[in-house]
Amino acid sequence: MALVQYDIDKWLEENKKYFVPPICNKLMYKDGQLKTFFVGGPNSRKDFHMEEGEEFFYMLKGDMRLVVYEQNHFRDIKIREGEVFMLPARVPHSPQRIADTIGLVIERERAPNETDLLRYYIDGTDKILYEKWFHCENLEELGPLIKEYFNSEAFKTGKPIPGSLLEDKPIKQDFERKLGDPFSLQKWLDRHEEILDKEGKKKLFDGQYVSRIHVLGKGEHFPDKDFPETFLWQIEGKSAITVDEEAYELLKNQTMLIQAGSRYSIKNEEGNRTLSVVMNPV
Repeated sequence: MALVQYDIDKWLEENKKYFVPPICNKLMYKDGQLKTFFVGGPNSRKDFHMEEGEEFFYMLKGDMRLVVYEQNHFRDIKIREGEVFMLPARVPHSPQRIADTIGLVIERERAPNETDLLRYYIDGTDKILYEKWFHCENLEELGPLIKEYFNSEAFKTGKPIPGSLLEDKPIKQDFERKLGDPFSLQKWLDRHEEILDKEGKKKLFDGQYVSRIHVLGKGEHFPDKDFPETFLWQIEGKSAITVDEEAYELLKNQTMLIQAGSRYSIKNEEGNRTLSVVMNPV
């Protein structure tokens, strides 16, 4: 897979036809382990999705609402323009988007033994109406599965089909974790300006996450010892990048996906900032 760079503004303009119904989304990077896509709207839905990996959200334009099932009750999480949010694994969630909005979502490829869940609840309750367990190889698989639900007896009657809901679930839902709140990326950058220029990098999210999401500041940066696939977004300034002895320049608001196994270095001058996303399975 060849190394690919994109200018985000240009890419969004070229693909704007995908960010309205009925599609509302477009993958930027899909051939590797990281699935990086942008989502538009409107998109109001009642289905909930659960997976064994984490999801990263960043709203570029407008606000969205993420409905989650947290600690035995539903919660509305509003992710405003310019805010980022990290969704832990094994938490049912349902994204709600309005027209004229654009958001970035990053999730990872599923391991062969991992299972996803599509779920519907009985209206106005947290009682489960319908579930479909599946191994997700392609994010486009959700569409046909949702159509399958609308043709089901559960949808027609509003009652679960006896014996259709597994007692021993393939995924153990996380009922205990308290989710964090979205926050402004720019305010976070301003607050940690000194650390990023003195120490060179900082985790974007506090708490227990498998994903390695950092903002890279001044200095030279190298991959972790497992040489993971890495998504880069130049937030401020520019960076000089060398990948397997080939030189590149990443300008503000450009992205790059570095393949797993690649040896690379990223050099930032003072004030330059690069978002780095790694999402390996456990």
